[in-house]
Parts: sequence; structure tokens; C-alpha cells
Amino acid sequence: MSPRRTRLLARICQDARGAISVLAGLCMTVLIGMVGLGVDFGYVYYCQARLQTTTDAAALAGAENINVGTGGTAVGIATHYSASGSGALNKYGQASVSMAPGYPVLQCLRSTGVSCSGTDNANAIKVSQTAVVPTFFARLFGLSTWNISATSLASARGGTAQPVDVEIILDTTASMNDPDPNCTIPGATREQCAVRGVQTLLSELAPCSATLASCGSVTNGNVSNPIDRVGLMVFPGLQAGQTQYEYDCSSSPSPQIASYAASPVYQIVPFSSDFRSSDRAPSLNTTSNLVLAARGGAVGCQQGLSAVGGVGTFFADAISAAQSALASDGRRTARKVIILLSDGAANAKAANMPPSEASNQCHAAVTAANTAAAAGTWVYSIAYGASTNASDCPTDTPSITPCSTMQQVASDSSKYFSDTSGGDAACISQANSISQLSLIFGYIGVDASTARLLPLDTT
Repeated sequence: MSPRRTRLLARICQDARGAISVLAGLCMTVLIGMVGLGVDFGYVYYCQARLQTTTDAAALAGAENINVGTGGTAVGIATHYSASGSGALNKYGQASVSMAPGYPVLQCLRSTGVSCSGTDNANAIKVSQTAVVPTFFARLFGLSTWNISATSLASARGGTAQPVDVEIILDTTASMNDPDPNCTIPGATREQCAVRGVQTLLSELAPCSATLASCGSVTNGNVSNPIDRVGLMVFPGLQAGQTQYEYDCSSSPSPQIASYAASPVYQIVPFSSDFRSSDRAPSLNTTSNLVLAARGGAVGCQQGLSAVGGVGTFFADAISAAQSALASDGRRTARKVIILLSDGAANAKAANMPPSEASNQCHAAVTAANTAAAAGTWVYSIAYGASTNASDCPTDTPSITPCSTMQQVASDSSKYFSDTSGGDAACISQANSISQLSLIFGYIGVDASTARLLPLDTT
């Protein structure tokens, strides 16, 4: 090679101009790749958190329905509240979510002290979901999807349940003698279907600790250390001295009702916890006045709530009476609950009403319920054959429908239920798809006790 060419080649090799551009290009490629992977990992983490949340929600919703109804409800509800399937309530994002094979699965745990007796023979439910998450930048490296999974275990009452004081208010006006073709009892009237729902509620609540084989002795309708207590009210109210005819099997007279202007007695049975001999007992105590009033007495006992009616419908004062009983006789540590069942058509004639309460009867019920809710009471409303016609609340200005009345009586939308049998199909609950009375009462019984998540290795 000539000296001239040698010197030219040496100068080229020593020229560093442009090297930084090459290094910068290489670094930018690496940085962009790292940022892209960070975006993908962040999205996968987000999807994992969302998947766990929906799995927890599904497990909790299912746990609230264990042993409710004829069995199998818990599994269906858990699936409905998952992110899996076309009808799921918690679908999200671009992830393709599926329920893991074999899930949701009911379980009977030994360590929680909760009975497995019931139609599901279980006290817990486990939900497991899987998801395929698409990537954005990782596919440049051959990774187009990422597989994730989440599992939750929930018990309806994992351990000691929070005590609950419940006041049930049942409509016993004449319209409750109408038949309910949707009731699980063939040929039942609406009143018969309603009291069967009360029986279902009593089967879900805990008379005493689940760790006790027996609740022990009973004094004035209560065991020594009750967990849940239930009182029963009706409207129209009764004349003084008539309440025993709603539950005394040895007596036959029908109870005499009082007009709403005549200081009626709304409380039929005060707070009681003797409705079952123990939390493990599958059957109701047929000697309990509360059970007798709910027509759950022994064979041959014909007594129980009856729809006498005769003075129209007005239930604002019954709600106030229930809240008053909870305030005066309720336990400080207990959750306080009112459950109202009615068609919502408050329409009593002025002759049967105190003059100050003859108008705005439906609005008065909403006000009474709002007052109870403001005091911390959970108010559940069950619209039973309610209409969407404002003429059925004839005393109210501005106008309001019975359906709207019952919706507003509930302390929040999750506590409003509807059985539209005999009413308007439009008066449905958007938050609760259950529409059969026994299932509704069963759901409320578990909901008031609060489900909770458990460690996955709980046995």
C-alpha cells in the first residue's frame, strides 16, 4: 500500500465524528424498549389488581347467599358478580377473563365455627379466575399476552358474627289476602308467602354463638347470650290486649285492629332470640312466639299473622315505632335493622287517621325511614306488588307512586328489593335481581350478618 493511502486510512480510523449519534441511537432503542416493557408490566399489574378485586367481590356476593333458597344460589350469584362470562357485572378492560375450571366451589370449613347445615351444606365459597392480558410493546420480543390468575375464599360468618337487632314490619291489610301465583307455596296468599319469608330469615340469623351446642334456657323469649334478636310489627296495629291472638295456639279469636287514630299497638312480638335452639339447629323452635306468629308452629297450630285489614294502609308510624324500639331496647353493640314489606300504597281514609297525618301519607313513610337511617339503622324495603301509579298515593302532594315510596324508604339502593307479583313489572330493583320473597328474606338475613374474606389456607 502506498504511503499516501496509508495516511488516508489512518485519518479515517482516527475520526470520531458521528460516534455519539450511533451510541445515542443504540441507547434510545434500549430505553424505548425498557419504557415499553414498563408500560406492559404496569398494565399487567393493574389487570392483576382488578382481577383480584372482582374475584373478592364474587366470593363475598356468593358467601352472602350460601344456604339461601333451594341451594345453588351462592354459585350463581358468585358467577354473576365476577368478571367472567357475558352477563358478569364486573367485566373490565381488554383482558379476556374466565372462571377457572371447577369454580366457584362451595366448601365446609372446620375452623370458623360456622355451621354447614342448610341447602348447600357449606359455610364458605372459593372463587378462582384467570385472565389473558394483551401486551403492547412486549410483543416486539415475542410476548403478545400475559396469563394472570386470582383466587378468593369467603365465609358468610367467619368467626363470631356481629349481633343484630331486627324489627320486621309486615303489611296485614286486606290486599295481603290476594293470591301470589309466584310464591313457592302452591295456592298461597300474599300474607302466607310473606310469613314463610320470615321463617326463612329466622333460619339464616344466629340465635346464639355458633360454638354452642345449645343456646340454653329462655327467659321472656330470649336466650342468655343472644347474637341476633328479632321483633315483629304489623300494620294496621291492634287494640290493646290483642297481640296474643297472633301467636297463641290455644285461642281462636281473630285479633281486633285499631284505627290509626286510636293509638294502635304495632309490636306483636318484642325482640326475641328463641327462634332456634342453637345456631346449628336446622329447624325453628315451634314453641317460640315469634315462630308461631310466622306460622311456623307445630302441626295443628292454626294461629299466626292474618291479614285482617279494614282501616286502609298507613305505615309511617309503624316505621317510627320500629325505630323507637331499636333506640330504647336495642343493644349498643348490635347492628340495628328495619325490614319493611308492603305494596307502598299508603291511602288510609281521613276518618281513620290523626288529623295531622291524613295527608302526604306516602311521603311521611319516606321521612320516617330517612330519620331511622340517619340514626344509623339499616332500612330494608321489600316492595310487594307495588304499583307505579301516583293515584295509589292519593293523599300526597307532590305526587309520588307506591313504587317510588318503597324505593325511597330503603336506606340505600342495595337494600331495596321487589316482588312484582300483583303489581307493576316496572317496579323492579336494579341492584337486586332476587324477586321471590323467601330468597329476598334469606338474602337479607345473611347480608345483615356481613360476609368476610378468609386466608386461602383456611380449613
